[in-house]
Amino acid sequence: MDRYTVTTFNYLVASLLSLFFFLSKRFPAIHFTEAFRSLSTEFPAVMSGGEFSSAGSAGWALVTGLPSGILYFLGFMYLQKAIRESGVSLAGSFSKMGVLVPMLFAIILWSELPTGMQWIGILLALMSILLANIDLSNPAGIMAGFKPVLLILFLTVGMSEFSNKVYQRYGILEMKSLFLFFVFTTALLISGWKTFRRRKSIRLSHFLTGIAVGIPNYFASFFLILSLSRLKTAIVFPVYSAGTIVLLSLAGWLFFKERLRTRERIAVGLTVTALVLLNIQS
Repeated sequence: MDRYTVTTFNYLVASLLSLFFFLSKRFPAIHFTEAFRSLSTEFPAVMSGGEFSSAGSAGWALVTGLPSGILYFLGFMYLQKAIRESGVSLAGSFSKMGVLVPMLFAIILWSELPTGMQWIGILLALMSILLANIDLSNPAGIMAGFKPVLLILFLTVGMSEFSNKVYQRYGILEMKSLFLFFVFTTALLISGWKTFRRRKSIRLSHFLTGIAVGIPNYFASFFLILSLSRLKTAIVFPVYSAGTIVLLSLAGWLFFKERLRTRERIAVGLTVTALVLLNIQS
C-alpha cells in the first residue's frame, strides 16, 4: 500500500478522535491570546515545580504539540520503512526501545535516577542495538549489516515518546486530548501535503487501513499520557514497550512467517529483558 495515503487517513481519524474527546469535556472557551498570556506568565513558576492552569495548559499543548506532531510523523514513516527492510520484530523492538530517550532526559532534567538493575537494563538495551546492527561473521565486514533506518527509528520514536512526558510533566491531565489534537493535526498536515504532492489514486483499502490504524494509534497515546500521570516514567515505558515487542514478535511469526537470524532473535530477547529490568525499582 502507499504508506503516505494510509498515514494520512490514520492521522485524520486520530485527529478527529482527539477533537471529539476534547470538546466532550466542555471546557470554558479559551482564546489563543489568553492561552499564550497565561503560558508566558506561568512558565517561570511551572519550571520551578508548579503546574499550568487550564489556559496555560492550552498554550503548552500547542507549543509542545506542534514539534511532537513532526516527530510522530517521522517515527511512523521510519517504522513502516523499517518493517519493510528488517521485519516486524526488529522494527518493533527498536521503536519501543526508544524508551531510553525519555529515560535519559528524565535523568538529566528531573533527576529521575535509575536503580542498579535499571542500569543493567540500559546496558542490555545498548548491547541489543549493537547485536542487531553488527555482524561479526559477515565476510564483507562487521558494519555490512548496519541498518541506519533502525537507529533513526529508535531516535525519532524516542523523542516523540519524550514529548508525551514533557506535556504530562507540566500540563494538566484534562487537557491531554487538546495536546493530542495538535500532535495528530500537525502530523496530518504534513502527511496530507506529501500525499497531495504524489497525486496517487486513493483506494478503498488505503482508506480502511488508515482508519483501522488511526483508532489504536490515538488510544495508545491517550492511555500512555494517562498512565504517566499516575506512575513513574521508569515503570510506564518499559511495560508499554516490552509488551508491544512480545506481541509484535508473535504476530510476525504467526501471521507473516518471519524467521529471524540467531543474532536478531538474541537482540529481541535482550530488548525484552532490558525493558523488564528497567521496570524494577529497587
